[in-house]
Amino acid sequence: MSPLSRSSWGRVFDDLGVTLLEVAYGRIDVDQQIGGVVIHDPVDEPVYPQNAVVLAVALQDADALAALVTEAGSRDAVAVVVRASTELPEAVRDAADRAGIAILNLARGATWTQLAALLRSLLAEDDVGQTPAESLGGVSSGDLFAVANAIAALLDAPVTIEDRSSRVLAFSGGQERADPSRVETIIGRQVPDRYSRVLTEMGVFRALYRDDAPVLVDPVALGEGVSTQRVAIAVRAGDEVLGSIWAAMDGPLTEERSATLRDATKLVALHLLRIRAGADAQRRLRAELVSRAVNGAGVNGGADAQDALNRLGLSGRRVWVTAAALAPRGGDGTEHDSIAERERLTDALALHLSAVQQGAAVALVGDTVYGILPVADAAAEDRSVGLAEDFLHRVGDRIPAVIGVGRPAATVAEIARSRAEAQRALRVVLERVSGPGADDLSRGGDIGRRSVARIGDVETASLLLDLRDLRSSRGDVASGVLARLIEYDARNDAHLIDTLAAWLDRFGDVTAAAAACFVHPNTFRYRLRRVAEVGGVDLEDPDARFAAMLEIRTLPTR
Repeated sequence: MSPLSRSSWGRVFDDLGVTLLEVAYGRIDVDQQIGGVVIHDPVDEPVYPQNAVVLAVALQDADALAALVTEAGSRDAVAVVVRASTELPEAVRDAADRAGIAILNLARGATWTQLAALLRSLLAEDDVGQTPAESLGGVSSGDLFAVANAIAALLDAPVTIEDRSSRVLAFSGGQERADPSRVETIIGRQVPDRYSRVLTEMGVFRALYRDDAPVLVDPVALGEGVSTQRVAIAVRAGDEVLGSIWAAMDGPLTEERSATLRDATKLVALHLLRIRAGADAQRRLRAELVSRAVNGAGVNGGADAQDALNRLGLSGRRVWVTAAALAPRGGDGTEHDSIAERERLTDALALHLSAVQQGAAVALVGDTVYGILPVADAAAEDRSVGLAEDFLHRVGDRIPAVIGVGRPAATVAEIARSRAEAQRALRVVLERVSGPGADDLSRGGDIGRRSVARIGDVETASLLLDLRDLRSSRGDVASGVLARLIEYDARNDAHLIDTLAAWLDRFGDVTAAAAACFVHPNTFRYRLRRVAEVGGVDLEDPDARFAAMLEIRTLPTR
């Protein structure tokens, strides 16, 4: 029999065992490929990939569940996961028979978030181009679940591989043979705090990280829920402790078992180092591919961009491009220069967009995080700004950011244009948040206070910024009306420029303009007469008003 592929049911059950999932009704083909994970949303219909696994979150009504099973079958899904119950309703079983799909139970105590994360982790394949398969010790490089299963087979005991913080990186099958505490650890992907405290007080971690020998832990000392002896050994790379291996085994720790554990640490260390190095390499490769994809023709007539789109799985697909950047904290205009902060933004945006549409590509290029998201249908295009706003709402102040959105695109040239539009929209939002002309540019309504903008909504503001850049590059300074008003303000602190700007922005409404300047309307009218006298401008002339407004908004400094 050929090895099970990463995306097959057989592989999922080999790795997860029956700790989280069990077949409640129907039949699972171990060679069946799984195309992705879909979380059922009764309000916003999700996009179904081929051969999807559908998570029926918080769905308990028999009729609603039967309807979901029927719909999933019509979308070529392979299974629906429900919360474990004593018995499936007959209507659900009948719907599963008609749809030809299986019903799986999610174990009580496990969360839907954990299941979705685990399934996506197991189904994830290298989607950044084709690379030769590597193996370490006969196991695919970085495949910790396969390593855990191999160690468990040699020890005849269920195994977990954990990091320095006792987070479970991978686990073998057969965990149900241990005890309730081990099942709780697997479900939570973390050793429970009450056991961690006991292990710390017993000096287990100190002994573990001080020596290369296995450490035995008496189950009685750990308290309720633990009935099987634990044997742990540290995983090292030189002097650095990378994590540990924990086996729940009965019987004595023989020389043979000790030797097996010592040998296993070397293999696990190689895989952990490969994962660490691979993550960095994958990040750099993805950044290179996204950069080439969004930058268009370049020197090779678009061949590089087309190749990048092919390797990202986006060739021939209609997409829209987003550009995100860290926003200044507070109002002091200081920006984040931390690479870690930008990488956090990149990872968070990648997770958010990937959850919305399979195939999204996100990477940090310079100081900007670019995202390329396939447009599934016409409605998805309309939701582009909403998705970005939802992301910023979710991350909140933890990752303060702003996002610009370009127009939908299909060809290499259109994607490059969409990237340029997203970048221009991003600049407008950054200026409105804290740029040197923020007060001027943020006038004109609600859009000025938002952290997301589509280029079609801020085209004029972007053109004004381009004109400001042009004037700055030429070294332009104020002349004519503005020059006279600036000089008068400098000598008399008369606020004539602010008066003129407020009046123009409010279409000549003296009451509103006076309120914006925090002065009495009569005072404002007096200042407005002084503007006309000192500046030598006819405020009744529409051309003169337009010229004054344009110069105020595009003057490099004032």
